[in-house]
Amino acid sequence: MNRTRLLTTMAVFVAIGTLGSQMLWFPAGIAKAYPVQHAVNVMAAVTLGPIPAVVIAFMIGLLRNLLGLGTLLAFPGGMIGALLAGYFYKWSGKTWTAAAGEVIGTGFIGAMLSVPYANFLMGSSAGALAFLPSFLISSTTGAVIGWFVVSKVRQNHAIPQTNL
Repeated sequence: MNRTRLLTTMAVFVAIGTLGSQMLWFPAGIAKAYPVQHAVNVMAAVTLGPIPAVVIAFMIGLLRNLLGLGTLLAFPGGMIGALLAGYFYKWSGKTWTAAAGEVIGTGFIGAMLSVPYANFLMGSSAGALAFLPSFLISSTTGAVIGWFVVSKVRQNHAIPQTNL
């Protein structure tokens, strides 16, 4: 995939993740669930690979924060989930493993890293498992949506497989 096509595809994923997060969200415990972010992570991980998926997750978090549409918690969960989704898919070649990587990366690891992150950067003194339910609900919902979309798109051969 040439650089222009890669950057354009990444920009489309960033746009979908940024705008889609405002169209589809729901309260989930102490945080809001933004499943579109997680769906984009899975789709980007499968179609572009782990590093572009992490860059996309970072850009979505950055734009949402700059626009006042998100919180700083978008960074640890989204980026770790995208990374694991990409590496799990790269390792196995199966789309369901990308979804599993997203849930493990965001739902578990991201939730645990968000506790000291929230304490240090946001002044929130949350307990060790405080973000776990919210992050698990959000990442599982989004990972299933992303897995479904990418499975249907690949089944119809609508996108080329690049996996950098």
